Amino acid sequence: MRILLTGAAGFLGSHLADRFLADGHEVIGMDNLITGNLDNISHLENEPRFDFVEHDVTQFIDITGNLDGVLHFASPASPVDYLELPIQTLKVGSLGTHNALGLSLAKGAMFLLASTSEVYGDPLVHPQPESYWGNVNPIGPRGVYDEAKRFAEAITTAYRRYHGVDTRIVRIFNTYGSRMRPGDGRVVSNFIVQALLGRGLTVYGDGSQSRSFCYVSDEVEGIFRLFFSSEHDPVNIGNPDEYTVGQLAERVQALVDPGVGVRYLPLPTDDPKVRKPDITRAREILGWEPSVSLEEGLVTTVAYFRSLQEQGELRPPPVLTEASEEQAR
Repeated sequence: MRILLTGAAGFLGSHLADRFLADGHEVIGMDNLITGNLDNISHLENEPRFDFVEHDVTQFIDITGNLDGVLHFASPASPVDYLELPIQTLKVGSLGTHNALGLSLAKGAMFLLASTSEVYGDPLVHPQPESYWGNVNPIGPRGVYDEAKRFAEAITTAYRRYHGVDTRIVRIFNTYGSRMRPGDGRVVSNFIVQALLGRGLTVYGDGSQSRSFCYVSDEVEGIFRLFFSSEHDPVNIGNPDEYTVGQLAERVQALVDPGVGVRYLPLPTDDPKVRKPDITRAREILGWEPSVSLEEGLVTTVAYFRSLQEQGELRPPPVLTEASEEQAR
């Protein structure tokens, strides 16, 4: 197959490019590099079945030749990014998705949308099945990401119903692993970077809020299987093992530096109290479930960030609340 992958220089996009190439497919990677990093795909520079195009998908997308599939992964996807880039986040979720769907329609290509567990907002149902409509504050600071993805799901479904585009929707839960940006503001990368730098781990709230962490290889395999399935409705892909943020902090401390402390800051606005996927449909439809434990995944992720530290590329992650670093010490 010949596919277009938007957001190809990002964390998940680059791993997904590797997965398609490993299976013998041809990949056109597209990214505007606002949050993507060419280092993530530098190993593909001499790969004859991979081409990279620097382009903003909120502008018209023109690809010469046939396409069998379009996978739309372009978007800021971490709190730091979409809080700093709110308009760009809304535009890539709306205009970018519209352009990618239009290309799929024109080429007769399959389309897969990278959606998110954030469509569930601060959930009142736990764990979250795909049938749950969510609890999202549309005008809160996180709403720019949550609503962009909810709109993207709606227009993707409309293109299937009205135009007959062969669509897929994956709802991605917290994912971690190599190629995460050190300063992206996600809890796993935050904790590892802070521990490696000997700084206190920043816990927002009291650390009792829960998350489910899926290692990147598991996440990519689930997405890959969904793309080649015939399922049109959204499918959760994530690890159902649930941990509190406090428990994650303890595991990172044990792996990196048991002596590093913890600093507590106020919980950011609309931060979800719980997050856990119901993956019943993924098991039944795709025969998929994660296989990498949190302990295994953290070991390899810590090794990745240690390699960045040796290259002098680690910086303290930003603080997501109004409290200053001085107050956080």
